[in-house]
Amino acid sequence: MTADRVYLSPPDIGQLEEDRLVAALRSGWVAPLGPEVDAFERDLAERVGVAHGVALSSGTAGLHLGLIALGVRPGDVVLTSTMTFAATANAIVYTGAEPYFVDADPATGNMDPELLEQALAGVRELGERVGAIVPVDLLGKTADYTAIEEIAAAHGVPVLSDAAESLGATHAGRAAGSFGAASILSFNGNKVMTTSGGGALLTDDGDLAQHVRYLATQARQPVVHYEHTDIGYNYRLSNLLAALGRAQLSRLDEMIARRRALRDRYKRAFGDVTGVEVFGADGDEHDNAWLTSIVVDAEAAGWEPSELSAALAAENIESRPLWKPMHLQPVFAGARGEINGSSKRLFRTGLTLPSGSALRDEQVDRVFAAIDVFLGAR
Repeated sequence: MTADRVYLSPPDIGQLEEDRLVAALRSGWVAPLGPEVDAFERDLAERVGVAHGVALSSGTAGLHLGLIALGVRPGDVVLTSTMTFAATANAIVYTGAEPYFVDADPATGNMDPELLEQALAGVRELGERVGAIVPVDLLGKTADYTAIEEIAAAHGVPVLSDAAESLGATHAGRAAGSFGAASILSFNGNKVMTTSGGGALLTDDGDLAQHVRYLATQARQPVVHYEHTDIGYNYRLSNLLAALGRAQLSRLDEMIARRRALRDRYKRAFGDVTGVEVFGADGDEHDNAWLTSIVVDAEAAGWEPSELSAALAAENIESRPLWKPMHLQPVFAGARGEINGSSKRLFRTGLTLPSGSALRDEQVDRVFAAIDVFLGAR
């Protein structure tokens, strides 16, 4: 087995990031918060086209505080995508609300607006309060916010966009992170850009941004001694990580371009392979191409996604199925939802392939050589 492991999406870190981090260390602002945090918030808001940014310790923190700030309370129902990472649903549970899962558009894996409409009607018929809608932008492609925001407005329900994976993508001419009453981003180490850990909440609502900032800083009152009238959280981003984030943000477009080039190469590699499609490839110009996945019709292709995954693993190349839907997770057994089976099929037939902008040319060549050998044997 080759010793040099090829990961799905390793951090893309270079000299600029090192220089910015060292400068932040030498500035003396090592404690949480500081000028780099303030500047990072401004940079993010400007990039996305909103008025306010709040830098936080994770995207999950953004979801948690965003839901609280939107008034979600225990006993509420929050409608969210079933095709997502657990953090989305977990943050809903943190508030005491119930996640209610909405199945996917099979073409994108994102929340199906028709099923969302049905879910809203069904919950309302039971006399239950819907506290919020949390669509998720899967693998870097935005949800259909044109339809989702229209539905939400008709029902008087706020939208909190989980744009954890989609910074740099667009929908209808607007940037990911600019939709809903607020949006959240993630800067985890495997995202297009990273602050190691970290996230942000973005909004045009100044009061909402200020409330999130207050809650994220232990809900401390502005007095000399420590005074607290609300339960707060230790959710702010450090000044050092914000410096790293500013360097990464300045390189975002070049990192996205590299990922799109990789996706184009996957399209060529699988273009003539019967029963295989690059997942969600339509409209790639609006997608940040965070991760590239394929969807395999095993009957037509003559092989299962797990077989290709095993062949890649034998060459020390990482791959992964698409997200296992939340309604199929043991922790959410028995959870309610508007489910039609689309996400389950995607989980069964999808495989995510190395997509990172930091992959070296020889690593990329190894991936495609392994794919060629596998396909040739079929």
